[in-house]
Amino acid sequence: MDSELLTKSTCISYNDFMYSSNICLHPGCMKTALSNFDENGEILEANSYCYKHHPAPEDIKAKIYKYIQEHDKIVGLNANGLTFKNIDLTNKRFYGCCFHHCIFAGIRSTGFRSRISSFDYAVFTDCNLIKSNMQYTSFAGAKFIHVLFTGSDMILDNFTGLSSFQSSFDDSDLYSSRFINAKLVDTSIRNCNIRQTIFYNLEQQNVSFRMSNTKEANFDEKGSALFMGDDDYDKSAI
Repeated sequence: MDSELLTKSTCISYNDFMYSSNICLHPGCMKTALSNFDENGEILEANSYCYKHHPAPEDIKAKIYKYIQEHDKIVGLNANGLTFKNIDLTNKRFYGCCFHHCIFAGIRSTGFRSRISSFDYAVFTDCNLIKSNMQYTSFAGAKFIHVLFTGSDMILDNFTGLSSFQSSFDDSDLYSSRFINAKLVDTSIRNCNIRQTIFYNLEQQNVSFRMSNTKEANFDEKGSALFMGDDDYDKSAI
């Protein structure tokens, strides 16, 4: 992976999305800080610590879990580095939230919504997130393992540096998203809208774009090789 290109693309996504986050108060730590809460359990606009340096890590983790459970609309939450297992995020709406380096395992949800949020370097394993609606959302450097986004709207999203294994975006709208420096293995992008979607420097193995509008996507020479010698694809698409 070209780390310089990944970094530049990530920064572009933040600037485009007007994304901002607080840095951990611990001297020398550059990790994103976790959210603070007031006595009523509401998010405070205040500096804090990352999970590693937090004076009460288990307490703040419990507060974040509780906040997500009790709220359908979640704005400005920072949950950097936490693990979420077997929870239901159906119809949850996240705006301007940070889930850097988080682990999502066994999530089964429908109608998950995200706007101007970041899941950079997060790991998703065995997750079913069908019919999600994610716009201006970043998954830079993230990893998908056995993840289903079938029937989702994922418009203007950043998948730069994504590693995807045995996952599916089938029947989704990926308009103007970016898969720069992505590694896709046994991944399906069938019957998708990929108009103006960028697939540059793509590393792939057993990837299907069948019935997607590849003529309107952006592939470099390496990505164009996906369509050579496969009768399932429109060879005039590139």
